[in-house]
Amino acid sequence: GVHYTNPLFQKKVKELGITQSMSRRGNCWDNAPMESFFGHFKDEVEYKGCKSLGELKHVVNAYMKEYNHHRYQWGLNKMTPDQYRSHLLAA
Repeated sequence: GVHYTNPLFQKKVKELGITQSMSRRGNCWDNAPMESFFGHFKDEVEYKGCKSLGELKHVVNAYMKEYNHHRYQWGLNKMTPDQYRSHLLAA
C-alpha cells in the first residue's frame, strides 16, 4: 500500500475529487473483501480482450451483477452477497 500514501498519488486523487479509503497503518483486513473480489474477477472474466473503456465497463458491471446476485459463496453460509446482506438486515 505504499503507493497509496505517495504524495503525488494523493495529490492526483484530490485533483480528481476522489475520496480515498484507507484504514489506520497496519490494518489490512478491511481490504480483504476487495482483494478476494478482484482475485475472482481476474480468474473468471475475460477482460483482456476489451477494446474500449465502455466494453470493459460492461464486462465489469455484468460480473458484479453475477457476483452479487447469483454467485454462492462458502464464506457467506452458501448464500450470494445479496442474500447474505438481506439475511443480516432481517436478523
